[in-house]
Amino acid sequence: MAERQPLVGLLMGSDSDLPVMEGAFEVLRKFEIPFETAVLSAHRTPDQAARYAETAAARGLKVLIAAAGWAAHLAGVLASKTTLPVIGVPIDSSPLKGMDALLSTVQMPPGIPVATMAIGKGGARNAALFAVQILALSNEALSEGLRRYKADMASEVLAKNEKIEASVRVRNL
Repeated sequence: MAERQPLVGLLMGSDSDLPVMEGAFEVLRKFEIPFETAVLSAHRTPDQAARYAETAAARGLKVLIAAAGWAAHLAGVLASKTTLPVIGVPIDSSPLKGMDALLSTVQMPPGIPVATMAIGKGGARNAALFAVQILALSNEALSEGLRRYKADMASEVLAKNEKIEASVRVRNL
């Protein structure tokens, strides 16, 4: 089977961000979204990060996800160099436990938007789901897959609820 053209570019400011971002890879694989990854730093490799963003659309990418810790500005640097949607994932790798990364990602100047997710692993998964939602705007099969995904989540919660209700009823007898 030939490799499909990547639609999502997933960048990390450091290879130490990889364990946090595994959930994003998992989500993209679940929805069969082809993606590419790179380790590029807003501060240590700014020219390469800018070039990546400047060429992303021409290479067929539709959405960028940028994960960085400390007070890194990877998502903002990318957003300043492309018209593609950029989703930021703050990583909790600093002494400030990700608050610095959150603020540097969410507090962008007007005109350079970055969709910012929660700090850490939950944010990584939601970033990938948000990318899927963006892509689903023009892909009915993806849209249907998202509907099934959300219905499955609801079913799981309801099943857990029934199990707990039954357990509580038994203990109250």
